[in-house]
Amino acid sequence: MVEKVGIIGAGQMGNGIAHVCALAGMDVILSDVSIDRAEAGLEVIKGNMGRQVTKGKITAADMDAAIGRITLADTLAAHNKCDLVIEAAVEDEKIKTSIFKELCPHLKADALVASNTSSIAITRLAASTDRPEKFMGVHFMNPVPVMKLVELIPGIATSEETFDRFHVFTEKLKKTTVVSEDFPAFIVNRILMPMINEAIYTLYEGVGTVEAIDDAMMLGANHPMGPLTLADFIGLDTCLSIMQVLYDGLADSKYRPCPLLVKYVEAGWLGRKTGRGFYDYRGDIPVPTR
Repeated sequence: MVEKVGIIGAGQMGNGIAHVCALAGMDVILSDVSIDRAEAGLEVIKGNMGRQVTKGKITAADMDAAIGRITLADTLAAHNKCDLVIEAAVEDEKIKTSIFKELCPHLKADALVASNTSSIAITRLAASTDRPEKFMGVHFMNPVPVMKLVELIPGIATSEETFDRFHVFTEKLKKTTVVSEDFPAFIVNRILMPMINEAIYTLYEGVGTVEAIDDAMMLGANHPMGPLTLADFIGLDTCLSIMQVLYDGLADSKYRPCPLLVKYVEAGWLGRKTGRGFYDYRGDIPVPTR
């Protein structure tokens, strides 16, 4: 049984995973490269839980108890008593593998390890650990407290016992799971990211404006959010990373990242988190940047 969970990375995904684990009654160690970053993640959790209290989804007592279960840390050694550790760092394979190599010597022998990667090969990440049979991909959707889905991705070495333990863990979080084979970008992003990339090509080639493309997909395909707005929400650097994984892993030109996506990332216009992407968020109302 998983009672203590470690989360590595207190950013958008990491603090969301910590949020749902703490609400589910688990003790959480939330770590980042500095205590300041971990504290910033905790402040986001408090804000998000506060909104849940206002909406009547949880009580103030639930929130206080959950916040009390979260401990902050700035070292990987802090995860030494965890039953399960989930890496939720930036979508960069070199960074992830370096984390696992540093983490594993601190872990209990029976501790499970997971990556929240949205695209990188689980089998390859598992091979960088000392316990590939206890390793899996556990891909939460963003924002974690709201989205019901988790993709479970076993690697070639993942044991049946490990898979079962992860399935029980996600059930405790009241999430619905789908199982994906270990192929680039798994299920959701294998379908979603090429659509976003095609929307960017549609803008790049002048077929439609930013607003026309978003309105067309919201009103014509009944999407709750336009693809360019969604790209900004996800982060254009993350979108580019996933497209590069698809392009490199499947060697098919249909996955080639749009040059306009590359240009925006090079400019540092990564979407909402930097204030500019396909929209400029620095004013009261988002304004298209093209």
